[in-house]
Amino acid sequence: MSYTELSPLAIDIVSVQSQVVYGYVGNSVALPCLRAHGLQAVGVPTVLFSNTPHYPSIHGGAIATDWFQGYLQDLLERQALDHLRTVLVGYLGNPEQIQVLAQWLRQVQELRPELRIIIDPVIGDHDVGVYVAPGMLQAYHEHLLPLAHGLIPNDFELTQLATMPIYTLDDAIQAARSLLKHQLEWIIATSAAPQSCPNDQLQLAVVTRHDAHIVRHPRIPSYPKGTGDMFGAELSAYLLAGHTLRQATELASAAVVKVIRRTHEAGSGEMLLGT
Repeated sequence: MSYTELSPLAIDIVSVQSQVVYGYVGNSVALPCLRAHGLQAVGVPTVLFSNTPHYPSIHGGAIATDWFQGYLQDLLERQALDHLRTVLVGYLGNPEQIQVLAQWLRQVQELRPELRIIIDPVIGDHDVGVYVAPGMLQAYHEHLLPLAHGLIPNDFELTQLATMPIYTLDDAIQAARSLLKHQLEWIIATSAAPQSCPNDQLQLAVVTRHDAHIVRHPRIPSYPKGTGDMFGAELSAYLLAGHTLRQATELASAAVVKVIRRTHEAGSGEMLLGT
């Protein structure tokens, strides 16, 4: 029997984000988490690095645009997306990738009108500022935000996207609601309004057009890279399992806290996944 006579893999979710050889960020953490939930998940890398940039050495870079476009297009060519339910988007290497991805997403939406698109708009953070290529913010606004159903920015990224300062939870809710246009249904701001949060906690603002609530979890004195990527994967998995947005947020937060606590207790510099 030839390959053309065999059924294609029925993919539930495509995760488009970074990949590292060492450590757990981007798809290196998202794919294990998604598959642990029993999902058929495939990863499309946007960049490939030896490790995250906080180490003394790093090698790698952005995937060539024609390769990136080919990875996406070949999923369509394999007819592997007939059952696709979600696309999760994380770190992107440059504005050209955003344009290519947006074009592909529109193609896939024609095939799967019920597709849900969840975007973690990785731009930067308060301690380091913007750390992505120039033009990314504008490219998000022009090409990806109009296609997204859900957005998972951190507090800094929300301020950048909404172009307004955030000091309180009310500010965070107002900033999120200013972005709820087109088909964007919800925003979860992670580490929202940290100035208004107790020192031993972190809070997430879960915002829709008509509702907003806060999910808090303990702050553990361990800061491994990739916790936001893990949260996005866990959130997507719980949403696919039929949980409400609030339930999925609480369950995903609990999963991340469990891993951070394990990592802290082991004194590890990288996240320790597992049960």
